[in-house]
Amino acid sequence: MTRVGFIGLGSQGAPMARRITEESFPLTLWARRRASTDAFADTAATVAATPAELGAASDIVCLCVVADADVEDVLLRPDGVLAGMAPGGVVAIHSTIHPDTCWHIADEAAKREVAVVDAPVSGGGGAATERRLLVMAGGQEPDVARCRPVFETFADPVIHLGPLGTGQLAKVLNNLVFTAQVGLSLDTFSFADGLGMDRAAVAQVLAHGSGGSRAAAILAASGFNTAGLRQALPLLRKDVGIMLDVADTAENPRPQTLADLAAHTLSALDEPLAP
Repeated sequence: MTRVGFIGLGSQGAPMARRITEESFPLTLWARRRASTDAFADTAATVAATPAELGAASDIVCLCVVADADVEDVLLRPDGVLAGMAPGGVVAIHSTIHPDTCWHIADEAAKREVAVVDAPVSGGGGAATERRLLVMAGGQEPDVARCRPVFETFADPVIHLGPLGTGQLAKVLNNLVFTAQVGLSLDTFSFADGLGMDRAAVAQVLAHGSGGSRAAAILAASGFNTAGLRQALPLLRKDVGIMLDVADTAENPRPQTLADLAAHTLSALDEPLAP
C-alpha cells in the first residue's frame, strides 16, 4: 500500500493526517513540536526524527505548512524531505503558496526524480474530518492520479485544474473572490442598517435569494461578529497579494473590480462591524 508522509499538523493538517491513517495508509509524521505528533499516539502512525527520514519512509509526502518559506525549508534543507526521498516519489503541497515557489521546488525535486503536485485545500479542519475538503490540484495527470486515493480520504471533490501551479492559482482566485464578497457583504448589512432594516432578516433573504454568498452566510452565522474573519486577515492579505502579483507579472489586466473590493475588505476588517 502507498506509504504516506505528512508534515504540518495544525488545525487543518492534523484532521487530514488523521483521516489518512484511519483509512489504513501507512503514515509517517514529522513536526517541529513534539505535542503535534503526540496527538497521534492513539493511531498507527510513526514519527520520524527528521524530514529526510520521513521522506525515506514515504512514497507520497503531503505538506500542510503555512508559508512559502516553510515549504522550502522542510523540503530543501540538508535534512529535508528531498534528501531522503527515493526516485519515483511524489510531493503534494497542500499549503497555499506562490506558483513560482511550486515551480522552483519542482526543479529541485526533478534532480532526484521526484514529482511535485500542488494541491491547496479549502474548507477547514471540520471539513477534513467529514471527508469534504475541496482539493484544487495542479500537476501531471499520472502524479495527480497517484495522489487521488490519499486526497480522497479527507476531500470531496478533488479537482485537477491542469499543470503544476494551477491548483495554487485556483485557490488564490477563490480567496480573492471570497475577500471581495466579504467587503460587499459588510457594505450590504451596513446599508440595510441605514435603511432601518433588521440585518438578521436581510441575511435570511440573501440565504434564500439570488444575492446570497458564502461570505454573507458566514457573517450572519457569526452574529455579524467579524472577529473570526479578522483572525484570518494575514492569510487573506497573503492570498490576495499572490493573485494580484501573478496577474501583474503575467501582464494580464488585474480584475479591477475584484481587486478594489478586496482592498476595501482588507481595510474594513481592521475594524469590527458596527453592532
